[in-house]
Amino acid sequence: MPWYPHILHAIGNTPMVQLNRVTRSLSATVLAKVETFNPGHSTKDRMALKMIEEAEKSGKLKPGGTIIEGTSGNTGMGLAIAAIVKGYQCIFTTTDKQSKEKVDALRALGAEVVVCPTNVDPEDPRSYYSVSSRLEREVPNSWKANQYDNLSNRQAHYESTGPEIWAQTDGRITHLVVGVGTGGTISGTARYLKEQNPAIQVWGIDTYGSVFKKYKETGEFDKNEIYPYITEGIGEDFLPQNVDFDLIDRFEKVTDRDAAVMTRRIAREEGIFAGNSAGSAVAGLLQLGGHLRKEDVVVVIFHDHGTRYLGKMFNDEWMRERGFLESPVRTAADCVAAHRHLPLLTVGVSQTVAEAVQKMLHYNVSQLPVVDAEAFKGSVTDHQLMGLLAGDESVRRLPVGEVMLPPFACVPSGTPVSALMAHFSSTTPAAAVLVDLGGHEKHIITRHDLMAQLS
Repeated sequence: MPWYPHILHAIGNTPMVQLNRVTRSLSATVLAKVETFNPGHSTKDRMALKMIEEAEKSGKLKPGGTIIEGTSGNTGMGLAIAAIVKGYQCIFTTTDKQSKEKVDALRALGAEVVVCPTNVDPEDPRSYYSVSSRLEREVPNSWKANQYDNLSNRQAHYESTGPEIWAQTDGRITHLVVGVGTGGTISGTARYLKEQNPAIQVWGIDTYGSVFKKYKETGEFDKNEIYPYITEGIGEDFLPQNVDFDLIDRFEKVTDRDAAVMTRRIAREEGIFAGNSAGSAVAGLLQLGGHLRKEDVVVVIFHDHGTRYLGKMFNDEWMRERGFLESPVRTAADCVAAHRHLPLLTVGVSQTVAEAVQKMLHYNVSQLPVVDAEAFKGSVTDHQLMGLLAGDESVRRLPVGEVMLPPFACVPSGTPVSALMAHFSSTTPAAAVLVDLGGHEKHIITRHDLMAQLS
């Protein structure tokens, strides 16, 4: 019977899926290596297991020991899963810019998580790098994985990710596109692929606020390039040993906004619920699209799962707060959405003023359209009728048609709320506006409805 003896055997052999909509502007074939199918839902499972196995072989990680690591979440997930199977404890440090979902996931797997400030230098004793190193010194029988400089990281991808991609593309791959963080995924995979075909182009995706691109192009480590950024999983403010710049042909920077917007597009247009670095990688690929030919086969690595970003890139309010998502244009149809299911209240031209007043009181409304058959002939308001009744009690018996005001203006359903304001704030403000919802359906927009959309 085909089963795995434990979950670690499920790592690797992830599927390759063609992208069709988000890359429709490109002539090349674009394939996503969807690493979310790993047990921890990210590519980091591969190197987490490899680092542990190598540490066990070398004697650095002993039975019953504690694994310590600074992680943005995904490496910690892979380490935590392996630790459960192998009987280790875990203490992870992370930054306060990481999504809450990542921290919660690590704790769900039994890890202790220490959250550290993002906007400090790596050498600062408060940084998640420094805190993890201090914990390794203080915690007995502990081992720090050190994913940035532990070359088992890129070796894992040399042994698994690279061969898988080569086999899945029948050796036809021409370009590898990967977001660069620790550098292990891109460097290990690139090394294997370039050994098979040195002509394969490897493009690293970087973010603004990171040092990689300028260092590749000039050899200069420029601290002026470093500033806080929102994109998760890629970019660094130092040079990890796992980044082999000789294997990366070029870097492309992607803005936080473009990465976040593309992350959402991948989910909505391709049906692949991937994380922030996937959005960065695809956005970077589109920026470099002019370098591709029809016969090219591009592989983009989708590092992790969208559930890690539910409170961020997949949260409309979070996106709008950062200017990544424009507020939707509210329209006349939105103004009546809350009461559209109710019938439109009207009064007939031949009904009396008393009947109109009674209907207003019963339904607690301040105005009514006046109709003759199905045609809108005029309007009445509580303010208007009150004035008439105060001057002459006999007005109660008059037909509404004799005292009505002009009919309410009627606007299309797609009229922006900003345009509706003109009807209510002119020198002769209207009491209400009718909206044509199509199919002979009309409804009324009151000041209260408009205020609800503006609040």
